[in-house]
Amino acid sequence: MGIDLPWRSTGRSRSADEVVDETAELLLQPATGYVTHATMLDLRQRVVGYRLAWRAAPVGQPPATMLPAQRLKTLVDCVAEHVNPPKKGWRLGRTTLFFDVAADPSLLPSLQPLPPEHVVLCLGPDDMAGPDAPAALQFLREHGFGLMLRGAQALPQDRALRDLLTHFDVGDGEPALLERMQATQAQGGPPLRLIVTRHVAQPMAQVADAKLQPESMLIVRLMQMIQRNEDVRQIEAALKHDAVLTYRLLRHINSPAIGPGVEIQSLRHAVTMLGYSHLFRWLALLLATSNAAASAPCMTRKAIMRGRAVELMGQGMLTRSDADNLFVVGMFSLIDQLLGVPMEQVLGKIQLAESVQQAILTRGGVYGPFLALAESCERDGAEAARLSEDLFMGAGQVNSSLLSAMVWAQEVGAAEASD
Repeated sequence: MGIDLPWRSTGRSRSADEVVDETAELLLQPATGYVTHATMLDLRQRVVGYRLAWRAAPVGQPPATMLPAQRLKTLVDCVAEHVNPPKKGWRLGRTTLFFDVAADPSLLPSLQPLPPEHVVLCLGPDDMAGPDAPAALQFLREHGFGLMLRGAQALPQDRALRDLLTHFDVGDGEPALLERMQATQAQGGPPLRLIVTRHVAQPMAQVADAKLQPESMLIVRLMQMIQRNEDVRQIEAALKHDAVLTYRLLRHINSPAIGPGVEIQSLRHAVTMLGYSHLFRWLALLLATSNAAASAPCMTRKAIMRGRAVELMGQGMLTRSDADNLFVVGMFSLIDQLLGVPMEQVLGKIQLAESVQQAILTRGGVYGPFLALAESCERDGAEAARLSEDLFMGAGQVNSSLLSAMVWAQEVGAAEASD
């Protein structure tokens, strides 16, 4: 008996034997791989979500043999385990997850573990060109998923397809493309959310003569005092010169991202509860957020997430005393872009441990490979299998670290944005 999905208007239906064979192949295909992520931004360079993909690990066969349906299901199942667990529900606030798919509603079961209102399905012009595309995309929209056209210079001519779109990929925000899209919407086109999918960092040559801002300088001074192991009363006295900074520090420490179980009400209490090394990491986080004018908002989120991911990757492999160093390595790998100050200038003021500096500058030493692994997963994951194997780390630990860091960065960002 043939099987024909109701949305198909043309083409040969698959036989039951073909469906069984495909299902068997899906079950037998190895599912080991790595989650990769790219930041999706609005036109103000604020993070609206992450575009997630699956890099299959080369286990016996090349990654290309993995079927699209299995790739999507494996990715979604892995993601949902961390960002939408059954007992806690959605943990990413207003953040949206983007997935590249084809115009095929038979993929719908693979998406079930995630709430559709927080998922956008990304399709290229070719994916929307087939005769079945309008009905297939209508089916997905009716189930609550957003739809983004990616890699196109204009909207589809078919009005039915245009009306189904909710998002449009504007690449790096090229002005001519933005102007065309905004003009289209002004003329009564569909209300689309324009998404910047490629963030271009400001060249450091433009800020070579920049200096640290006053708030940044105070944080650096506090970090130096901690490194010299100065008395907590002296550190507290220095911090009292900036009530706003004191408030921000205590708010971070008391946020759900750390949750020590007891509300910390003073710097002295924080040192008692956390110790100098843990306080140093929170000052590093404050330093990364101290000069909002120097970088786009997305860079702060990226640094926070990278710092936490690098830290989590080292859990169970390095000592507890290394955890804060790993966090600082991840954060400070982007500190020049965050502060608009050359890396050498920042590192010259904060005498980090040699092993930390080595990781930041060359990706070497004991910490460097963890940073390199996190960076690979921010790209295409091409080096993820090799780097994790060198660290004797399984793909599951890598994925757990990245997705847990995504949740943690969301919580820290919520604390920073609260009044």
